[in-house]
Amino acid sequence: MSDAIKLKWWAWHRENPDVYELFKRFTLDVIRRGHDSYSSKAIFERIRWHSDVETQGGDPFRMSNNFTPYYARLFMVEHPEHQGFFRTQTLQEEKQHGF
Repeated sequence: MSDAIKLKWWAWHRENPDVYELFKRFTLDVIRRGHDSYSSKAIFERIRWHSDVETQGGDPFRMSNNFTPYYARLFMVEHPEHQGFFRTQTLQEEKQHGF
């Protein structure tokens, strides 16, 4: 991952707020079902299923898999009680910048 990918994600995230709303909704569904951890990629696939199959009309979201770790991190920042719910690897920019 690079700073360029993070910047692309941030721009895309601002233009597509519904994706994060679905990410939160589906993640909280999984938590309510008793899971202590889960895959952010699985949440992304559920969003794709929802937007491609369950939703009528409109264009499905075109989501890059490169954005998955940023949504996982954003969720855990906004919901500190679920810190560690998604297992994350250190991103390249975190290694470069020391955070």
